[in-house]
Amino acid sequence: MPRSTTPRVLQVTGLLAIAGLVATGCAKNKTDSAPAGAAKVSVELDDNGCHVSPNSVAAGPVTFTVKNTKADKVSEAELLRNDIIMGEKENLSPGLSGTFSLHLNGGKYQVYCPNAKTEKTAFTVTGAAAKASQDPKVKADLDQAVGGYQSYVVTEVDKLVPATKKFTDAVRAGDIARAKQAFAPARYYYEEVEPVAESFGDLDPDIDARVNDVTDQSKWTGFHRLEKALWQDKSLTGTAPIADKLDADVAKLKSLVAKTSYQPAQLANGATDLLNEVASSKITGEEDRYSHTDLSDFEANVVGGEKAFDLLKPALTRIDPTLAKTVTQQYASVLTALQPYKKGSGYVDYSTVGDDKRRVLTQKVDGLAEPLSQVAAKVNG
Repeated sequence: MPRSTTPRVLQVTGLLAIAGLVATGCAKNKTDSAPAGAAKVSVELDDNGCHVSPNSVAAGPVTFTVKNTKADKVSEAELLRNDIIMGEKENLSPGLSGTFSLHLNGGKYQVYCPNAKTEKTAFTVTGAAAKASQDPKVKADLDQAVGGYQSYVVTEVDKLVPATKKFTDAVRAGDIARAKQAFAPARYYYEEVEPVAESFGDLDPDIDARVNDVTDQSKWTGFHRLEKALWQDKSLTGTAPIADKLDADVAKLKSLVAKTSYQPAQLANGATDLLNEVASSKITGEEDRYSHTDLSDFEANVVGGEKAFDLLKPALTRIDPTLAKTVTQQYASVLTALQPYKKGSGYVDYSTVGDDKRRVLTQKVDGLAEPLSQVAAKVNG
């Protein structure tokens, strides 16, 4: 999962920003999916910076459409308030576009485009958000959804802690075979809730960075550093401190998610973010390049996104029943496409899955990406 090398400021109270991402290179967002009353903001990227229009909107629901017009050095835009990431769209090569939606209060913000000549552009939200004239049943459904997601994240991270320790205990013991067996099951819980972890500063890179995500390999830590030791180096000599740090970082994640709350749109943004992870690094085989356990991560990303969507589905069914049905069917289609690759409690070695079969998986992900990208705006009223 590509990451900005720019440090991210930690937010442990209030609303957690989960980025809304388009899932694949060939899937496109509907850029006019914002509901009536939502402000629409266009952000065009080039190597000089972010071109934001308009640069001021009234408080309330806002949908940002981000397009890379011709930037080679810039591939993302982030909405910041007091250096806190409120939302983002990344992985945009020239010609690609995508959206994210948020409910914004009045104040001074910035649109941040890392690596641009002028990286930050002022953005203002005026006034106070009007009290929503939302259907009381929809509001009740959405309130239940965000509460349910908070509980889900806490539960999955609670499972991540002992699963990671089982893996790191094997690493510390120098037991390569046992560590290999524990690697994918531990990562599964992390991959289900990865967008949450990505919002906590350097915590996600510390836990999950790949070798190409770090500039100083001597400081490379986390799952993939140990994956390389197990499958490529075939030696665990000197890796105990890395295992210790992974345990500490996962424990830190547990403490942070207990304090985090969400907006309904952020659940939908996070589901789309997870699907983007599938397209950008799992289907390509880039993620677990040493162990080839990518399909386990693939499933975890889809399951985690589907959970967020399922929590939103009662409200979405009241708002747009056709969209709710379409997304439900497409999630089922993606998970069904994974079934032939099941092997025992896990999956086959991904290096054995040919390009023709990978294209089929890509098509299934594409089929989900477009309708899923519309959900955040629908629930952001």
